[in-house]
Amino acid sequence: MKKIREHVIKSIEPGSIAEELELEPGDVLVEVNGQPVRDVLDYHYLINEEYLEIVVRKPDGEEWELEIEKEYEDDLGIEFENGMMDDYRSCSNKCIFCFIDQLPKNMRKTLYFKDDDSRLSFLQGNYVTLTNMSQEDVDRIITYRMEPINISFQTMNPELRCKMLHNRFAGEALKKVDQFYEAGIIMNGQIVLCKGVNDGEELNHSIEQLTQYLPYLQSVSVVPVGLTRYRDGLYPLEPFTREDAEQVLDLIHSWQERIYREYGTHFIHAGDEWYLLAEREIPEEETYDGYLQLENGVGMVRLLREETAAELAERQGDDRKRRVTIATGELAAPILREIGDDITKKYPGIDLQIQAIKNEFFGGKITVAGLLTGQDLAKQLSGLDLGAELLLGDHMLKSGEQVFLDDMTVAQLSGTLQVPITIVKSDGKAFVEAVVGGSKA
Repeated sequence: MKKIREHVIKSIEPGSIAEELELEPGDVLVEVNGQPVRDVLDYHYLINEEYLEIVVRKPDGEEWELEIEKEYEDDLGIEFENGMMDDYRSCSNKCIFCFIDQLPKNMRKTLYFKDDDSRLSFLQGNYVTLTNMSQEDVDRIITYRMEPINISFQTMNPELRCKMLHNRFAGEALKKVDQFYEAGIIMNGQIVLCKGVNDGEELNHSIEQLTQYLPYLQSVSVVPVGLTRYRDGLYPLEPFTREDAEQVLDLIHSWQERIYREYGTHFIHAGDEWYLLAEREIPEEETYDGYLQLENGVGMVRLLREETAAELAERQGDDRKRRVTIATGELAAPILREIGDDITKKYPGIDLQIQAIKNEFFGGKITVAGLLTGQDLAKQLSGLDLGAELLLGDHMLKSGEQVFLDDMTVAQLSGTLQVPITIVKSDGKAFVEAVVGGSKA
C-alpha cells in the first residue's frame, strides 16, 4: 500500500474554525473521523460532515484530538503546504498540439510540468484527458460527487484520439465518460481543434456523439490550437485562416440551433478567437449559457463588453484629463479600442492608447494577450509616450505573482519603461476604473 504523506498546515484562514481550535502552521493533520487522509479528494469529502473528530499532531509530537460541530460543507479554513495533499500526476500523453512541447529551452522548470490530474479538474477547473485516471479515481469521483469534471475530448473518434494524444489507451479512456454520465456527474468538455486533423467532418461527428451525454455534459468548447515558432521535430500543424474560422463557426452555430430547440441550451461553444479571426461580431450574452466556459476563452469579450457598459451606465462622466496606455495582444487590440471609444465618449478628456504587442518570443502565430512576455512588452513599448500609467491585464502574469512568462517582473518592466504599471483585473468595472483613474463620476 502506498504510504500516506504527512499533511502539514501552511496557513490558517482568519476567523475560521481552524483558528478557533488554535491550529497553527506547522501542525500536521493525522486523520478525520478515524480515517487517514490520502489526498485532497479525501479531505474535502471527509470534512463535509456536521460532526467531525480530527487528530492533529503538534510540532513537539503532542497529538490533539478535537471534536467539531459545524454546518454541513462548511470549510475548516486550513491551507496545506501541498495543495494536492499528494504527489501531482503528470501527463502520460504526447499530444500533437501540446503547448508545453512548444516552449523554448531554459524557462523556469515549473512551466514544463504537464499535469493531467483529475483532482485539479475539480479544484482548479483544469481539463483532463482521462488517460491516467484509474478505476479507483473514477469510483472516488462518483462517490464523493466531485463535480464538475472537465474533460479534454479532442475527438470522439477513438482511433484518431489515440493518434492525437499519441497514447494507445486514449480511445478506450472515453468509456469513463459513460460511467460519469450514468452516475449523473456534471461535466464540461473541450476540443482543441487542429487543422486537417479533427476539424470538418471529424468535428461534426464529435459534436453529434457528445450531445448524447446531455444534460450531464453541460457544455463543450472548441478552441484553436496555439502554435509557437518552437515546433522543430513536432507534428506538422498549420494555423487556421479566416475562411477556416468561418467554417468552424458555421458548423458550431448550426449545432447550437438544433441543440437549443431540443434542450434549451446552446451546449457547444466557439472560443472568442474564432470570431476575432473570422472578423465576426461576438454573440449576445444569452448564447453563452451563463459563461460556463469563460476560463477557456469562451465569452470573455462579450462579458467584458457587458460589464463595461453596465459600469459606464452608472457614471455621469466628466472632463478629467488623463493619458494612459493599454498594452495587449494583437487579437484583443481591436476589441479594446472599441470598448475604449465607449469610455472616452463619456470622458472626452481621457487620452487612451491601445498598443498591440506582437508576440516575437513565441512567434507571430500566437496573438493572445495571456502569452505575452515582459521582454516583448519592453522592446515594443520603449521610447513611446505611455502617459501617466501603463495598464496590463492580470492574465499576463503568473497566478498570484507579479511575474511574466519569461520571469521578468512587473517592477523590472516598470523600471525599464520608466512608467508606473497597473495590473487590471479581467472585469469591466476594474477596466473602467483603471482607465479613468478610479472615482465614479
